[in-house]
Amino acid sequence: MESKKRRGILERLNAGEVIVGDGGYVMQLERRGYVKAGHWTPEAAVEHPEAVRQLHREFLRAGANVIQTFTFYCSEDKLEISGNVPNITGAQINEAACDLAREVANEGGALVAGCVSKTPCYVTSHSETEVKAIFKKQMDDFLKKDIDFFIVEFVDHVEEAVWAVEVLKTSGKTVGATLCISPHGDMKGVPPGECAVRLVKAGADIVGINCHLDPMTCVRTVKLMKEGLEKAGLKAHLMVQPLGFHTPECNLGGYTSLPEYPFALETRAITRWDIHKYAREAYNAGIRYIGGCCGFEPYHIRAIAEELAAERGFLPPASEKHGLWGAALEMHTKPWVRARARREYWENLLPASGRPKCPSMATPADE
Repeated sequence: MESKKRRGILERLNAGEVIVGDGGYVMQLERRGYVKAGHWTPEAAVEHPEAVRQLHREFLRAGANVIQTFTFYCSEDKLEISGNVPNITGAQINEAACDLAREVANEGGALVAGCVSKTPCYVTSHSETEVKAIFKKQMDDFLKKDIDFFIVEFVDHVEEAVWAVEVLKTSGKTVGATLCISPHGDMKGVPPGECAVRLVKAGADIVGINCHLDPMTCVRTVKLMKEGLEKAGLKAHLMVQPLGFHTPECNLGGYTSLPEYPFALETRAITRWDIHKYAREAYNAGIRYIGGCCGFEPYHIRAIAEELAAERGFLPPASEKHGLWGAALEMHTKPWVRARARREYWENLLPASGRPKCPSMATPADE
């Protein structure tokens, strides 16, 4: 399929369509043995393409309309610092990731988003020229391949995100920008509303939040961005791709400051039923690009697609193996399990952690 024949992301959003994003990659692939925790670099796109391809396919089957390139932390400065890939270049990873994403996206009519994230260079040098050069190098890699639009993600200083948007807009392609910030603002205290205004003025077509904090917190932050845009008389589409773990602490630095990060987050995992509530809350807030980030598995993406099936007009292929609201349990041999085949049960369940001595919240390291 030729790129020019695909309906672009803005065309779909302008038509009022709900776009379901994909889920998390680095944490899921770390758990599967393909990513090394710490620097979280994406060399698996070259070393183990079958693992990346499979996860792409699971997200597509779950209902994702966009497949993101597995290029998180793929700037040359980050790769050099990590020491994980002495014999693989950033260009090799970027190009391999683009090919994998396009291959799978074409299997289901999805779009491919070329993704860039924050750079170590911003913190160490704070040089606009150097940081922009890094983003341009990544952009040039992507433009050699068949991507549909760009996403700037996982940036906690709006200034750096603005620099990335300014570079990527020179490509002539649509640019989305998501910050990993809390309702309190970015790491320098810039409020979410002002962050959104700066991003749109820089050229971002889609703005929002990704990662770091749980779904409802991220939706709350996007609402603040929306308010800021409305006060400034600006318009942009909204997106949200939150963390797949509960973070009631709502701290500035997000889940990386929690004592359980990164190897003991399982008890904080979001359920598929939590995702139904999140998807509805996001939709009611006017957000039309709804996905997930770290901690979001394919079944979470399926839950978004199922919650918004009426608005989208269809269910994803993965729903063939899932009874809505537990309906498949009606055939269970145990009567107490059959009694759970109803929406009311799952909507009102308060899941136990199974850990009697564990607290419900922790003290983040950044507080």
